[in-house]
Amino acid sequence: MKGAFLLCARQELLLAVRSRWTQIFAFVFAGLSLAVSASGYALSGGHGIQDFARTSASLVQLVLLLVPLSALLIGVLSLAPERGAAELLFSQPLGRPVILLGQVAGLWAALTAAQAIGFGAAGVVVFSNAGGEGLAGFLVLFAGSSVLTAVFLGIAALLSAGAVGRRRARALALALVVWFIAVVLFDVAALGLASLLRSGTASRVLIVSVLVNPVGALRTGALLALQGTTAFGSASLAFLRFTKGTVGAGLLLGGSLLLWTVVPLALATRRLSRADI
Repeated sequence: MKGAFLLCARQELLLAVRSRWTQIFAFVFAGLSLAVSASGYALSGGHGIQDFARTSASLVQLVLLLVPLSALLIGVLSLAPERGAAELLFSQPLGRPVILLGQVAGLWAALTAAQAIGFGAAGVVVFSNAGGEGLAGFLVLFAGSSVLTAVFLGIAALLSAGAVGRRRARALALALVVWFIAVVLFDVAALGLASLLRSGTASRVLIVSVLVNPVGALRTGALLALQGTTAFGSASLAFLRFTKGTVGAGLLLGGSLLLWTVVPLALATRRLSRADI
């Protein structure tokens, strides 16, 4: 089973690297990362390249917007093949869960490599101009970006399981809906609900919304890692009181991201095993 899994992962990695969509993502992510490394000083009236600490804080929002979208779209395009390709793929003497998990692993490696190009390009420029202070936070953000890729590839796998032929377009549409809800609508809805409640209840609603949304969990964890316990001012203190300190916060945020990675993949393999292809 291990050999079959690695074979599927390697094959999908090669296909993803050759894919025009993956190459476009790598190019766009690298260009935007380089632009972000210089934007902070320009916006504040200065000039030159930001250091790693400022660059990392500026890159958080780029990661949260672009990484889920690319993982969902590229994931669905790769994991929901056309009818003939699906029949050929799943007629092989391999279990469907092994094929799916191997494909997801290969896609994750390709998209993580694409992000590494962007982070690496920005990192080289920042290091050569501003030194290495804050490099640890920069690497933490890259690790978080990789985890977020795994989360949304798992969701893409769930949307794509058994979605061949015409159902592929529906899976792509659902992927865009999921991205919009996770990245935009969820936070707006949580803030709107909190504004209608008393302060104590509103604070708990916002904290829970952070823990149940993978985008919110990564944003909170990344900013706490980069800026410490004052990242959100008094909101940081309320969050840390709720989680019983930084260790508890790390465990809850990490657990949320782990569940969002494992559960969709488990559901996807079960759905694919039962699909009529």
